[in-house]
Amino acid sequence: MARKPRAITDQVVVNHILVIRGTKVMLDADLAELYGVDNKQLKRQVRRNSDRFPEDFMFELTIDELKILRSHSGTSRWGGTRYPPMAFTEQGVAMLSSVLNSPRAIQVNVRIIRIFTRMRELVMTHKDILLKLEKLEHETSRNRTDLQKVFKTLKQMLRPPTEPRKRIGYKTTGDE
Repeated sequence: MARKPRAITDQVVVNHILVIRGTKVMLDADLAELYGVDNKQLKRQVRRNSDRFPEDFMFELTIDELKILRSHSGTSRWGGTRYPPMAFTEQGVAMLSSVLNSPRAIQVNVRIIRIFTRMRELVMTHKDILLKLEKLEHETSRNRTDLQKVFKTLKQMLRPPTEPRKRIGYKTTGDE
């Protein structure tokens, strides 16, 4: 039985994006909820069209990954299922629109793909910022070394001499 679809906001979609195996993915149960279809139906359509979902589009979680996921979420939301959840990458989510050809699925896919794209742009922006910070840190450390030399020299110049200096100039009687 299909669930009543909930409002699709960017935040709802972002909350369902996880990082598993170093890849941003969405789980089948979350996608089924967003599409307003039964999870069983979603899985059935994916299995019927398995050639459309290579490993880089969709993979099933291992038992260990499922345990980690449960421990992080604090609930056993996926408890009671016979099979580990399917995890869909951005390309897998896009492919789902061809398998679940409903107006709602198309609308959800467009929103999800836009969010994935925005996230990728943010990562690239942050990467540029990190590279600039590294460059600045390198320049600062080089400048810091130069400044340390300047301060060391200044301190030596300002330190009173340990031995009295010989006077410069004309000697008068008694200066010796």
